[in-house]
Amino acid sequence: PDAPSISSNSNTTKNLKLVHFVRHGQGFHNLMADIYRTIAHKTWTPNIPSTDNPYTMIEVTDAPLTEIGRQQAQAHQETAKTMDPQPQLIVLSPNCRALHTGCIVFKHLLYDNNNDTTKVPFLAHEMVREQHGVHVCDQRRSKTQQQTEFPHVDFSLIESNEDTLWSPIHRETMLQVAHRCYSFLEWLCNRP
Repeated sequence: PDAPSISSNSNTTKNLKLVHFVRHGQGFHNLMADIYRTIAHKTWTPNIPSTDNPYTMIEVTDAPLTEIGRQQAQAHQETAKTMDPQPQLIVLSPNCRALHTGCIVFKHLLYDNNNDTTKVPFLAHEMVREQHGVHVCDQRRSKTQQQTEFPHVDFSLIESNEDTLWSPIHRETMLQVAHRCYSFLEWLCNRP
């Protein structure tokens, strides 16, 4: 949210934005990897599509939260309610687990007096996704499917119905992630 303007010694005024980052709760893909490690006693080659990599199993495509993940998100509700100032915008990754987490954590900002509008905008943004590619858990479902399940989230910034960022053969590098995050911060900086 926008914080009050602060005057410096040189009498210039700066508009500050206070940003809170929230990591998604345990996803089904995290659970599958834990099971794979403990029960199957196997390791896998990271970032490589193979039958040994639980993150490339079709069953974990755009992995939702587990019950533990929902509980983890609920554990942050009280902190979110006591933020001062309260958020003026909730920006969410368009991946299922992040949408669920954000909507649970900021549940108190979802609806105002039982009408269909949220108290603050909930906005899906492709640039806040985690590293993607190869791991199908990071491939988002279609925009249409996400809009149906999360009707209170604004998906207008998601340009394509299908996930055009995700690649089955190329894992995004950390440098590419950094460029994407920088693009998001520029967008946020230019937002009123």
